[in-house]
Amino acid sequence: QVQLVESGGGSVQAGGSLRVSCAASGYTYGPHCMGWFRQVPGKEREGVATILTGGSSTYYADSVKGRFTISQDNAKKELYLQMNSLKPEDTAMYYCAARRAWAACPPYPRLTDFDYWGQGTQVTVSS
Repeated sequence: QVQLVESGGGSVQAGGSLRVSCAASGYTYGPHCMGWFRQVPGKEREGVATILTGGSSTYYADSVKGRFTISQDNAKKELYLQMNSLKPEDTAMYYCAARRAWAACPPYPRLTDFDYWGQGTQVTVSS
């Protein structure tokens, strides 16, 4: 029932910024762990950041810590990833993901921990 739709991807020069968004619908009652993953061709999808809706607990991959910020607007059911100081290695398809209600965020996000996925939005960073 949960649907996730990403937007905001695009092309940017290295050092620039982008904010990708995820609109959620069909949520059941209860807190959800939500997150952003990214994937490049030929590589495994990796967790970038997670946040528990209604809470303050967050996770960031070491590669993005200090540059990316995950946030949410619970009233609008929107999830955001603000990406600053972008590097060419950040180029990837970015996916929004959510766990089923009442499931806490894991210490380290794995694909199998998440039940719902968006279609992805492409982020391309040129040098």
